[in-house]
Amino acid sequence: MEGYMRVAAEEVEELRRRNRELEREVEEMKTEMIQLWRRTVVAEEAEERLCSQLAELEVESLDQAREYQSRILFLMDQYSRLSSSSSVNVSSS
Repeated sequence: MEGYMRVAAEEVEELRRRNRELEREVEEMKTEMIQLWRRTVVAEEAEERLCSQLAELEVESLDQAREYQSRILFLMDQYSRLSSSSSVNVSSS
């Protein structure tokens, strides 16, 4: 029976050692999860800022495109007037 008690005591000690290892691993995993969560929050905030900046750039780009189109139409109109004015002057000469 003494041998049985010694084996049982060794098994209990082994289980306690393994339990301590597992508890350490769980703590390491918790720490890692917290770090990952923090990085995720930072990444989400960065994504929100980038989306906001992209939206601003899209609006600015659209405004510039409209201004460019307006300028082209204005210049085409001016060219057309100058061209028709030159035609009338050439015809009347």
